[in-house]
Amino acid sequence: MTGSLTAILLMAISGREASRELNVFQIMEMRSVIGLAMLYPLIRSSGGFRAMKTARIWQHLGRNTAHYAGQFAWLQALSMIPLAQVIAIEFTTPAWTAVMAVAFLGERLNIWRILTIALGIIGVIIIVRPGIGTVEVGQLIVLGAALTFGISFTMVKSLTRTDSVVKIIFWMLIIQSAIGLLPAIYVWHWPSFHIMPWVVIIAFTGTFSHFCMAKALQYADATVVIPMDFLRVPLTAVLGWLIYSERIDVFTALGAALILSGNLLNLKNRTPAPIGA
Repeated sequence: MTGSLTAILLMAISGREASRELNVFQIMEMRSVIGLAMLYPLIRSSGGFRAMKTARIWQHLGRNTAHYAGQFAWLQALSMIPLAQVIAIEFTTPAWTAVMAVAFLGERLNIWRILTIALGIIGVIIIVRPGIGTVEVGQLIVLGAALTFGISFTMVKSLTRTDSVVKIIFWMLIIQSAIGLLPAIYVWHWPSFHIMPWVVIIAFTGTFSHFCMAKALQYADATVVIPMDFLRVPLTAVLGWLIYSERIDVFTALGAALILSGNLLNLKNRTPAPIGA
């Protein structure tokens, strides 16, 4: 999960930089195609393309349709509102994921997981402070992304019960390449030399953040893994301050403290799941 956190933080910065020049459809298509090439060594070591066959193609299709919509909205919002705000609003995702995991996967919410989610949501509310000022379109776009991410994460947890992590990522890249092909062709123009490194970073982090996330979900319940992602809020606020001079105020610091406290409580009091569960 630490690997996933690091990759997503790098992807947020790269996405903002690449979107200065490229349309989001093109960024996502290049991410999927380049990511598939990067994944090939793992595909080969897992038995090649024949080993990528799955009996749950419709679940893969549903999961990746939801994730494509969420990823598009997330990347679009990066150019519309402050970086820390994008990540903070996105963090209604763990609440959606926990509810869906309980409803559809039979997972249980204990007091520590409930407390983690509650502290995380309170921390996010303190950072964003809804009701103070005007709600921007970018904020609503990220809220929609959070819901679709919740659907996607819940379906990934279900898929890890039958399919390998490499297989899940393989089908993500194949399906999302197909979904975005025509829109990408319509808006396509060749990226400049200085933008290409950002696109490559997006492809790498976009692919392997999911690899790490799927591995984490393979070893533990979604209600344990996803709340750890709350750490992205304070970490993104720090990056926004260092790179883009986005101000960190007392509310951000307080919200970050609550988020970190919830995660520490959850990790300290969780019962380890069997490996491969």
